Amino acid sequence: MRVDIVTCLPDILKGPLEESIPGRARAKGLLDIHIHDLREYAEGKHRQVDDYPFGGGAGMVLKPEPIFACIEALASSGEPIDEVIFMTPDGEVLDQPMVNGLSLSGRLVILAGHYKGIDQRVRDHLVTREISVGDYVLSGGELAAMVLVDAVARLLPGVLGDATSALTDSFQDGLLDAPAYTRPADFRGHVVPPVLTSGDHKRIDAWRDEQRLRKTQERRPDLLDQRNTSSD
Repeated sequence: MRVDIVTCLPDILKGPLEESIPGRARAKGLLDIHIHDLREYAEGKHRQVDDYPFGGGAGMVLKPEPIFACIEALASSGEPIDEVIFMTPDGEVLDQPMVNGLSLSGRLVILAGHYKGIDQRVRDHLVTREISVGDYVLSGGELAAMVLVDAVARLLPGVLGDATSALTDSFQDGLLDAPAYTRPADFRGHVVPPVLTSGDHKRIDAWRDEQRLRKTQERRPDLLDQRNTSSD
């Protein structure tokens, strides 16, 4: 998979995307990430990428010219683009089924907004999908872009050492994950549930299913409502 990230603050992205799962995916040649500095596509001596909004109001808005120039250049080179994604608080909220679908793409372009947002004409004529990482506002879309890349990268075949690991994550089937324990079995008098050391895998699976359901009921009952609705 290839991911192109368009941003006016490229240095924010460079370090984190070289570490952990994204870094591992890149090292294995399974994920090709390109970070594009929006200022390189801006015109004029000062390479200005933002301006005041028409009609007045606080904040600055990213200009359409450099964004169009960048994405059109990307579209004319390399493999076809499956989605041009704009990370924005008013987009559809990112969830696991969405991540699963995006992980099947060949190439994604992610536009990280900044300041007060981007010119609406970019959203109308270039962006194919708008995604939010939650009901809150960040200083820019760079952190949100990293969240999306990390979530997608771990699903690419061959990235994780255990291919089944991602399939048992929270949200994969509408439930939160079960509690996890490791050695020692007795730490300061706090003992691991005996079923986990029993060696009886059927009992262990049943225990984990019970724990997942209980945790979801306590913390995210809305997920159970969605699960029940989708099964009707």
